[in-house]
This record gives sequence, structure tokens and C-alpha cells, in this order.
Amino acid sequence: MLLLVAANGWIDSALAQEAQTIDQQVNEIFANITGPFVSLIFAPIPGTSFPWIVMWLVIAASVFTIYFGFVQFRFFGHAISLVKGDYSDPNDAGEVSHFQALATALSGTVGLGNIAGVAVAVGIGGPGATFWMILAGLLGMASKFTECTLGVKYRNEYEDGTVSGGPMYYLSKGFKERGIPGGKVMAIVFSIFCILGALGGGNMFQANQAHAQISGIVGNYPGWITGIVFAAVVFAVIVGGLKSIARVTEKVVPFMGILYVTAAIIIILINYDKIGWAFGQIFEGAFTGLGVAGGFVGALIQGFKRAAFSNEAGVGSAAIAHSAVRTKEPITEGFVSLLEPFIDTVVICTMTALVITISGQLIVDPATGLYMTDGSMISTIDGNTGVELTSAAFGSAISWFPYVLAIAVILFAFSTMLSWSYYGLKSWTYLFGEGKSKELVFKIIFCIFVVIGAAANLGPVIDFSDAAIFAMAVVNIIGLYFLMGLVKKEFNSYSERLESGEIRKFKN
Repeated sequence: MLLLVAANGWIDSALAQEAQTIDQQVNEIFANITGPFVSLIFAPIPGTSFPWIVMWLVIAASVFTIYFGFVQFRFFGHAISLVKGDYSDPNDAGEVSHFQALATALSGTVGLGNIAGVAVAVGIGGPGATFWMILAGLLGMASKFTECTLGVKYRNEYEDGTVSGGPMYYLSKGFKERGIPGGKVMAIVFSIFCILGALGGGNMFQANQAHAQISGIVGNYPGWITGIVFAAVVFAVIVGGLKSIARVTEKVVPFMGILYVTAAIIIILINYDKIGWAFGQIFEGAFTGLGVAGGFVGALIQGFKRAAFSNEAGVGSAAIAHSAVRTKEPITEGFVSLLEPFIDTVVICTMTALVITISGQLIVDPATGLYMTDGSMISTIDGNTGVELTSAAFGSAISWFPYVLAIAVILFAFSTMLSWSYYGLKSWTYLFGEGKSKELVFKIIFCIFVVIGAAANLGPVIDFSDAAIFAMAVVNIIGLYFLMGLVKKEFNSYSERLESGEIRKFKN
């Protein structure tokens, strides 16, 4: 009996080592193949440490903000009225309401980046990174407005009531309408990158991090178990199409958002005497750096980078979800979508940064009042970084709050997988055609990758999928520059009709 147990233990150990070796081999081969592409997408601007792709997104957001006359501020209130359904005609074509479309798109952006990513940004750039993160989020609202308007304007509407839209459709149809060559090729390239991003960053990475959170609470166990459970639940939802996804996300997103923000507010109120000091750190650090690594420039880079990675404004992914809205006015979904970076970055990311700053996790030199660094990052209590730093910040006030955070992370991962399954699906059907059987093939592939992501250590795969997501932005923003004049016409027409009273409310 003892020999059998020992033999079983040896076999298990050997299998584990073999699996680890296979993981390492896959990682090495994949990294060698995809490394140059990843390096190109995230390469810094010469002479700086600022990734050019982030500057690409920030410049575009600034252009759209100015071109549309600061639409994100002027029509913020109208956007809220649209989400409430005040202007919704139930007879309009589309699959989901304004609120459901917003919730679905938000579920794709609100995730681990709001928790771990912000902690990294603050850990490197200091509290001052928060100011630049907020600014980039506010500018990004104009990018979302532009791409989501075009998503609805050029969507395909089918006899069964379903729709397909997104950058691949406005690149091909919009360019053709204006007599600009290359739209079809750009649409195909965008779709390929979107599928790769959906399977990696929108799927495997989420499953992997969800497993890490769960195993951190209940103890280590095989990742494939988490993967199978998640895959089963995800498949049960996505097999019903966007309406099924929207019904789930319209409940999960508000719940997880309220849960997370409420937890953050409680921590902030417990430390109410430090609120003024924390805001002082944010504003002073934004322009002086407060002695952190990289100083002012470091704070600016980290803030802009986190906002770009978090809200995906300009990437084009959200336009796919917003395209399915019930409306005959494309511009209305542009207004609704501009709320997305505000909620994701200005509210949720800022809450994370405030909790980390106010909780005292960042070590301050009492002699100088400046943050202590190791040369690259601010020193923290217990040396925590990333999601561990955020968890420690929440746990500093109430010991069991990290469990609430873990629930939030799991919900964030689940909802992100739902949204990205739809983004990937629409890119898949653009390339291979519409049809239930073709859709089912992608949904099965997607769920298989859920299990792989939870079970394997695929670092280079995740790096590549992140690069693919931001490569989507290269193609998308080029398209937005060519087509933003069409959005301006829609905008001017709608504004005039709204002001004259021609556009009326359908309920009071």
C-alpha cells in the first residue's frame, strides 16, 4: 500500500514537472515568434520611456475632443437621459437597450486593470499618476463617442432582428462610401487582431487571474478545475447570443461596480482625515513627481498608460457592443458610450488610486516627506505590488475586505470574458460569414481557451494578445480620422433637431 502511494506520488510529481516543462517550451517558442511584434507595438518613443501606442491614443482623443467641441462635457447630461431610456423608441431596430449596450461594453473594460493596473501605475508614478489618468480618461470619452457613432451608422441589420457592427464594418463600408481604398483590408486586419485579443487578454488572462484569486483564498488546486467551471458558465451565457450576454451584464456590471466603489468609499471615509492630504498628493505629484522614480514625466507616463490600457478608448472594441443598440439615431449611442471611460477611469480607477494613497501603503520618508523608492518603484509595506498592493490597501482598514475584493476580481474576470466573447464572435463572423453553426464553432473555441488560460502559464501568449488589442487601435484610429467628418454631420443634425424639439422623449 505504501509503495502504491509512493508510486502515485512519484507519478503525480513527474507529470507536474513534465507539464511545467511543456509550458516552458511553449512559452519559449511562442516568445521567439511573437516577440518582435510585441516589442514593436509597445516600443517607446525614441529618447523616452513613453510607449508610442499610448501617445497614438492620447493624441487621437485630444483631436476628437477639440473637433467635436468638448462633446463629452456638453452632452454628458443628455447621455444620462439616453441611458435612462428617456428617448428610446421601442420600435427602433437593434437587439439591446442603451443601458444594456453600455453595461456590455463596460464589462469588457472594467476588470483587473482597474485593480492591479492602477496599483502598478501609482507604485511607479506615485499618486500624481492619478491626475494624468483622469485627464486621459476625460479625453478618451471623445474617442468612444466617435467610434461608437460610426459602429451604429454602418452596422448590418438582419431579418431575424440581430445586428453586426464595429470597426470592421465602418472601415469597409465607410471607406467604400467615401471612395477611399483599403477599407476592406483594414477591416480584415482589425478582425484578426480582435480575435487574437479576445482569446488572450479577453479570455485566458481573465481565467488565469480568477484562478489565482480563488486559489489564494481556498488554497492551491489544479487550474483546469476553475477553467472548466468558468467555461461552463460562460458557454451557458454566450450560447444565447448578445441578448443573453446583455441580460447578465446589466445585472453583474452595476453590482460589481457598486460593490467595489462602496468598499473604496468605506475605506476613504474611515481615513476621512487624510482625504485632503491625498488630493494634495495627487495634484502636487502630477506636476512635481514628489520625488518618485521618473518625477513629473514618470507620473504623466504611468497615468496616461493606465487610462489607455483600462478604458480602451480608440481601440474599437466597444463599438462592436454599442452597435447592437436599439436606435435609429447613430449619434445617440455615441453620447451613451462617452460615459464608459468616465465610469471606468475617472470613477473606478480613481477610487483604487485614492484607497492606495490614503491607506498609507506607500512608504514616506519622515525626514523629507517624499516617497521612498528602490530606484524604479515606491517602497510599500510588505513589498506588495499590483493586485496584492490593492488588496493590502483594502485590508488595512477592515481585515476581511480582501475577500470582497476577491469577489469583485472574479466578477470582473467573468464579465470581461462575456464581452470579449462577443467582440471575437463578431470579428469571426465578419471573416467567415454569419450562421448559427459558424458562431457555435467560435463559442466552443473560446470556452476551450478559458480552460487553457486557467490551467497554463502562458506569459508570452498574454503579452502577444495585449499587443494585438492595441494593434486594433492603430487600424481603428486611422479609420476614425478619415470618417470623423461623417460623425460631425450626424452630430450637427441631431443637435439642431434636439434644440428645436423635433427629437422628443418617449416617456417622462
